[in-house]
Amino acid sequence: MDLDLLVIGSGPSGQKAAIQGAKLGKRVAVIERRERVGGVSIHTGTIPSKTLREAVLDELARRPLDVPDPIHPEYQERAAIEFLRDRTARVVSAEAAVVREQFRRNGVGLIFGVAEFVDEQSVSVSDSETTQVLSAERIVIAVGTSPARPPDVDFDDRTIIDSDGLLQLEHRVPRSMTVVGAGVIGVEYASIFGALGTKVTVVDQRPRILSFLDGEIGEALQYILRRQNVTFRLNEEVAGVERSEAGAVTHLASGKVIASETVLYATGRQGATEQLGLERVGLEADRRGRIPVDEHYRTSVSHIFAVGDVAGPPGLAATAMEQGRLAALHAFDQPARSLPELIPTGIYAIPEVSMVGQTEEELTEAATPYVCGIARWSEMARGLMSGDEDGMLKLVVSTADRRLLGVHVLGTGATDLVHIGQAVMGGEGTTDFLVSAVFNYPTFAESYKIAALDALNRMTPGT
Repeated sequence: MDLDLLVIGSGPSGQKAAIQGAKLGKRVAVIERRERVGGVSIHTGTIPSKTLREAVLDELARRPLDVPDPIHPEYQERAAIEFLRDRTARVVSAEAAVVREQFRRNGVGLIFGVAEFVDEQSVSVSDSETTQVLSAERIVIAVGTSPARPPDVDFDDRTIIDSDGLLQLEHRVPRSMTVVGAGVIGVEYASIFGALGTKVTVVDQRPRILSFLDGEIGEALQYILRRQNVTFRLNEEVAGVERSEAGAVTHLASGKVIASETVLYATGRQGATEQLGLERVGLEADRRGRIPVDEHYRTSVSHIFAVGDVAGPPGLAATAMEQGRLAALHAFDQPARSLPELIPTGIYAIPEVSMVGQTEEELTEAATPYVCGIARWSEMARGLMSGDEDGMLKLVVSTADRRLLGVHVLGTGATDLVHIGQAVMGGEGTTDFLVSAVFNYPTFAESYKIAALDALNRMTPGT
């Protein structure tokens, strides 16, 4: 065999699988389809979208984008979009360099080309000029996903686009945008462009945005986004989209018509498995291009593993990294702890949202007694100092033993703050710890003490 471990894909899950294999002293190589490492996460997904968000926040703090230059009215819009794109490009380039260096330091081979199974132990790699065949004892599929494109939609990557095309917008920020899909990607981009002054309309068949969120947090987010140029058309189905002279027109099944400069489709992602030749090794992907795996990320072929988005939910870069590492350990029969139950979810909208644990709705359905404690940024010095008076932290607490059952955060620092609650929950801690803990002042972290005291008061008769 040429290799002990062959990894197909250099995204977060592929990186960690390869590096873990190398740490075990194995001969490892990674195949990457494009001549750039890091996969979708670095080049078109997590890193670009989150960098874009940070750049927008910085630019909004520096000067309002919706005030035109009195002498050159088009200059400011061009400068804004160029600033956003340049900053994103710099971060993407730096992150890709970090991954390359990690591969080099750990002795991981990197091969560019299109991978396709020859048989259960062999994979061919083809570029524009040559084809080579590599054999490996164990193989990890980490090819990731691409935006799902409905076959009846005429994408042109300028007017009707998906999330990949959005990062290639040129010249100026669109004045209006229709976003089809109120999932994480749709809400994140709707909030970003709404903050830039774009008039955004979000369309979704479901009655709620981000239905997995705690209901109160989801409603608060929707209320804030409405103030940021975002209109919601929920319980609505898209019947068709067509280009027009001014941009595009979205037709809804209810008869409504929405005109906008740009239409963004954010209706999920599709596993990039079509070209792998899975049938040659007896594997089959589902209609979303995902490969079934067991609890060890092993496919039905014992020495072939699948990790990251291509293995299905939760579809988070953070969990993909850990899946890759664990798969490499399992592949070589090394001891490995499974993913913890307490996996945080982060939504990088403006404002941020993050959660870990259970929601009120889930606990009500399970007939679990609880109370909630809330801290609001508007009542905290740090919130007033930051100018974010909409944020809040919500703790869901068991009335039986005061254990922390869920943490839900909306506002500045949400995706960082949630980890305090995650640590307390992971250590089976109670709100008593949060009540007695001393937090730096003024910080957003002290919201935990405030919310814990609020929950304690609700559990104490007469308070």
